[in-house]
Amino acid sequence: MRILLLNQCFHPDVASTAQHLSDFGAGLAERGHQVTAIASRRAYDRPEQRFPATETWHGVDIRRLPATGLGKGAKWKRAVDFGSFSAACTLRLLTSPRYDAVVALTSPPLVSYLAVRFCRLRGAKLFYWVMDMNPDEAVAPGWLREGSLPTRALEAMSRFSLRQSHRVIALDRYMRDKIVAKGVPAERVAVIPPWAHDEAVRFDAAGRAKFRAAHGLEGKFVIMYSGNHSPVHPLNTLMEAARQLAADSRYVFCFVGGGSEHPKAKKFAAENGLKNILCLPYQPLAELAGSLSAADLHAVVMGNPFVGMIHPCKIYNILTVGAPVLYVGPEPSHLADILAGMGASPHTGRVAHGDTAGAVAHIHRMAALGTRGEPGLFARTAAQFSVHALRPRQIDLLESSLGKV
Repeated sequence: MRILLLNQCFHPDVASTAQHLSDFGAGLAERGHQVTAIASRRAYDRPEQRFPATETWHGVDIRRLPATGLGKGAKWKRAVDFGSFSAACTLRLLTSPRYDAVVALTSPPLVSYLAVRFCRLRGAKLFYWVMDMNPDEAVAPGWLREGSLPTRALEAMSRFSLRQSHRVIALDRYMRDKIVAKGVPAERVAVIPPWAHDEAVRFDAAGRAKFRAAHGLEGKFVIMYSGNHSPVHPLNTLMEAARQLAADSRYVFCFVGGGSEHPKAKKFAAENGLKNILCLPYQPLAELAGSLSAADLHAVVMGNPFVGMIHPCKIYNILTVGAPVLYVGPEPSHLADILAGMGASPHTGRVAHGDTAGAVAHIHRMAALGTRGEPGLFARTAAQFSVHALRPRQIDLLESSLGKV
């Protein structure tokens, strides 16, 4: 079958959606499908970096489109970048051949709307892989005003995309409930979490030592937040914990990744004269095992309003390397469900946003415990979210929906 993958970022981009869609595309190609991916030539978090216009990777034919690269310094710049890619994507789709299926993600927001129009024009079936909920994600913190004309227009496009999709893939049960509430029949919504990159990520003792040596972390207790730094992941509690622990030379807070909030951690450290905050860019997938293994405690953060709108997939790689976890965020939530399923493990904990004292107390407990975790428990939990468990489910969903046996 001919399958089109549609998203702003794809291999070799390091953004999470790029890595997951690339995994999925490679899996489809291994099954003998003819797979094409349309993406941007610019790296998602480093727009100055450009990829080749065409490339074949693991059997996937990649077609990359020109777009502006103003970056994430202001909302209008992001809007221009999203708009330029959407315009280029529209032109490419108008000249594209017929496909049996289109798999659309959510970068840029509502690119699925273009996919719906293309599918109706060419007679393809749309599989909408909802990586985040928009415009809900923009309305919750007040970036868009509820009931405003732009919000109503975006909401209408979102509902249209969801209702016209042949199948919708939600990342957790909270996201599924929000999708069903928009009028999508429950039987058309499948819940498949985004998998861990456990073919590339594992506990890597040598990589841990190399990463810690490269960044002066030997002998330190490293608290790491690794991944996208955005307003939906408020880092205030972690940064305040770093300030409270500034006089204790044992601790280093390492913020690894990118996004609009990444510079704020560096700014916070500079303004407060903190030497215990280290900010680093996204790590290549080939080096991710080492950087994740370098942490003694991983922090996973979710903003209170965003349950069911975003999905903290970084937890899966953390479980795979077996590092203790501190969850900063609300319950109930998908993260709280995972931790509850692990029982009363001393290597996991949750604090609410603003509970800096609780975060500091948990950090002290983990440092005193002095162990990396419970290998059996963490491995069993991680196995539920392995690429080997979840990618075949998603491929089966697509193939069975298209009638391939």
